[in-house]
Amino acid sequence: MTEPIASAAVPISRREFTLQSALALLTGVVITVEGCGSKSSPTAPSPVVNDLTGSVSANHGHTATVTAAQITAANAISLNIQGSAAHPHTVEISQADLRTLQNRQPVTKDSTNNNNHMHSVTFTPA
Repeated sequence: MTEPIASAAVPISRREFTLQSALALLTGVVITVEGCGSKSSPTAPSPVVNDLTGSVSANHGHTATVTAAQITAANAISLNIQGSAAHPHTVEISQADLRTLQNRQPVTKDSTNNNNHMHSVTFTPA
C-alpha cells in the first residue's frame, strides 16, 4: 500500500491570494472594448490598389500607366504616354480623377494634340 504524500503548506500573503484568485477567474474571459460609444460597424480596409494601364484610342505605340503609388497619393499628375510612338502626348489626371480610380470607377481623359491628332485614354480599375 502506498503512503499519502505529505505536502507542506506554503503560506501566501493576502495580496498574492487575491491576485491568484483574480487570474483564476479571468482565465478564458474575453474582454470586448467598444470605441467612444459608437455602435457602427468598423469599415472594411480599402482594397489594394494596383498599377493601371489605360486603353489608348487609335493607338500606335502609346502607353499610359498610372502607378499604384500615384493613385494612393492622389496628387494631380501629368502623364507622358509616348511609349514606343515617335511622338509624345500628355494626359492630365486630376486629384478628383485619382479619387475616382481609388473608388474603382473608370476615368477617361483626352491627351494633348500633337502631330495633328489626340487620343482618349480610359483607365478601368479591376
